[in-house]
Amino acid sequence: MDGTLEPNDFSHIVTADKRHVWHHLSQHKPWETSDPNILIEGKGMRVWNQAGKEHLDAVSGAVWTVNVGYGRERIAKAVYDQILKMNYFAGAAGTVPGALFAERLIEKMPGMSRVYYCNSGSEANEKAFKMVRQIAHKRHGGRKHKILFRDRDYHGTTIGCLSAGGQDERNAQYGPFAPGFVRVPHCLEYRSHEQDGAPEDNYGEWAADQIEAVILREGPDTIGALCLEPVTAGGGVIPPPEGYWQKVQEICRKYDILLHIDEVVCGVGRTGTWFGYQQYGVEPDMVTMAKGVASGYAAIACLTTTEEVFDLFKSDESDPMDYFRDISTFGGCTAGPAAALENMAIIEDEGLLDNTTAMGAYMLERLGALQDRHAVIGDVRGKGLFLGAELVSDRATKEPVPEAQVKAVVGDCMKQGLIIGATNRSVPGKNNTLCFSPALIATKSDIDAIVDGLDGALGRVFG
Repeated sequence: MDGTLEPNDFSHIVTADKRHVWHHLSQHKPWETSDPNILIEGKGMRVWNQAGKEHLDAVSGAVWTVNVGYGRERIAKAVYDQILKMNYFAGAAGTVPGALFAERLIEKMPGMSRVYYCNSGSEANEKAFKMVRQIAHKRHGGRKHKILFRDRDYHGTTIGCLSAGGQDERNAQYGPFAPGFVRVPHCLEYRSHEQDGAPEDNYGEWAADQIEAVILREGPDTIGALCLEPVTAGGGVIPPPEGYWQKVQEICRKYDILLHIDEVVCGVGRTGTWFGYQQYGVEPDMVTMAKGVASGYAAIACLTTTEEVFDLFKSDESDPMDYFRDISTFGGCTAGPAAALENMAIIEDEGLLDNTTAMGAYMLERLGALQDRHAVIGDVRGKGLFLGAELVSDRATKEPVPEAQVKAVVGDCMKQGLIIGATNRSVPGKNNTLCFSPALIATKSDIDAIVDGLDGALGRVFG
């Protein structure tokens, strides 16, 4: 910290927080006798809390967001300059940063053509679902309206997105859900032994075939879209097995099903390419993104589509209901695209895609060596700087460790001044994966500090 405030100067902040703030994903009962963690300052990959304690952030803001690191003055200045000049106008009109960022974004996404602005990943996915439903009514008599989603994938926190949510513990107590959403099996090869009929070879193609089986069961003429994460995030950091995406693409084209890729986590550099789907040669019809678009410096989310999808909503106005009748109030804020333009420029200027690939490979190697040291690590996986380590009680049976022990590892790291993540009350009995998504600026010394801190925590928790 810069030394301008002593830790005890934050006592009023802590009191106000405890009395009035309802924190995300948190049970507040323990804070009746203890204090929440309040982050005061961030620089690079480090953050400082109200006690002045420094933490190395290995999860980019806890939810895979701050891709270019904290304290980026050039982004803050770009936002300041823009909102002073023109801060907002509803999205029925255009703005300068909105037009310029859309142009820059589409340059990075061959095959995509249009950008629809909104303010969160959940909202972006809702927009996509609404488009699918409207296309079904406009072109298919309402019949081709079902949306397929994958077990373990997560697409957002609204009721519509939870209806497409493959994490049962996140969904619990929030039903009933919207009809017309159908689950397909996961593609986690490490747990293929739990899937009836899964082969030892060509698992990726087999996993894709399970999607086709669901399509045939439901009726291809009822399926409008398939919504998948390129790499499953909160469901356990699951990169696709070899052959999976190519077969998925073939299936969607075979049955005239729109392919919707949810890049809310993977988008804008996280895997080492601009978007995760670009690692696998996929050509989607719709792509949603949010977290890394502006690295958390302003709220922004986008839905991009091909021109073919866009054209489905154009008409000569003979039908006043024929356009996409949707609005996102804060999709008209100019701070988001202004920040996103500068965020993208930083990634290019500093070569952060290449750094992500190199540091991701180094971290995967170091985690692999840690796996050799600790029998509790059953599997290490990931893509770029998006990695997971699955903890098991027995490598032979792959029995997951209890979630309480996973939380103990995370807690031990926090005491050391290292912030890591973990699957958290998402998949029943399978919340046993530690998650890592350091900023794209990570160096070898940062990676070493993360892995060394984890090494110590595993030793203390598991002996």
